[in-house]
Amino acid sequence: VPGWGSQSSKVQIHHNTWLHFPGHNLRWILTFTLLFVHVCEIAEGIVSDTQMKSRHLHLFLPAIMGFVAATVSIVYYHNIETSNFPKLLLALFLYWIMAFVTKTIKLVRYCQDGVPFSQLRFCITGIMVILYGLLMAVEINVIRVRRYVFFMNPQKVKPPEDLQDLGVRFLQPFVNLLSKATYWWMNTLIISAHKKPVDLKAIGKLPIAMRALTNYVCLKEAYEEQKKKVEDHPNRSPSIWLAMYSAFGRPILLSSTFRYLADLLGFAGPLCISGIVQGFQNTTNNTNSTEKDPSNSYLSSEEFLRNVYVLAVLLFLALILQRTFLQASYYVTTETGINLRGAL
Repeated sequence: VPGWGSQSSKVQIHHNTWLHFPGHNLRWILTFTLLFVHVCEIAEGIVSDTQMKSRHLHLFLPAIMGFVAATVSIVYYHNIETSNFPKLLLALFLYWIMAFVTKTIKLVRYCQDGVPFSQLRFCITGIMVILYGLLMAVEINVIRVRRYVFFMNPQKVKPPEDLQDLGVRFLQPFVNLLSKATYWWMNTLIISAHKKPVDLKAIGKLPIAMRALTNYVCLKEAYEEQKKKVEDHPNRSPSIWLAMYSAFGRPILLSSTFRYLADLLGFAGPLCISGIVQGFQNTTNNTNSTEKDPSNSYLSSEEFLRNVYVLAVLLFLALILQRTFLQASYYVTTETGINLRGAL
């Protein structure tokens, strides 16, 4: 059937992660956000369960199953993307629809029961409805752009020119978002470097986007645009600074954004540690433990964040995310500096 088969290119390439479906980065960001929300849902269920006299598995067991399903979905998507077989995304699309419908029904039921907005479980359910809706929109966009289901002429794809050259081994722009953030694709080079000294042949050629000629042309075109803008103003001269900003401003702003996010996450450490210390002090002062009424098992955000174990997990995740953003900022800054120097 037209549009249903694999669209893999016959061109020889040396890596299987060359193809990114439309919305690749957005999908990974949404899925990792969904995983984090599932972790919060699991923690909220466990904290609520510990405050009751009897065990209530329904408070956290569905959240654990949802976390496992979200993890499987990203692994499933990665394998579909590397094999370039978009028709299998239909199964993932159906899962997002079912998850969206079930969470919407749950949210409506909370509204009917009069659960206030301030309750954490209500907020988590609302956020999940939004995330599942956005993931549905991403799948619809893939169908629209790749034209692989209901269209007679599917989009033809071709590997990037860099990956058609077996001498180029710099794969950072072509791997998935998780591999980019952790530099997982470099493990092969690192392992081989432990066995024998690395030579220039093992490193390979520069990718096209990082070559001096490519960046020179980019900067020259930006400078020519500056010259055209000042032709009607005799007293003004073209600015090389504005040309550099026009040619390389986007990665510079991206690097600055990563650095600001990393600096903001730096506040999470002192705040979480302060909350943990206060939690232990309150536990020492309050010897009589209070149990929660089973008929009112809802937990507020304030009560949730007073739990020392929750704060410890949040501290761990915040530190990981901070280092990830910091390393991403360093990488983008270094790469942009190399490209700009080559262009000049």
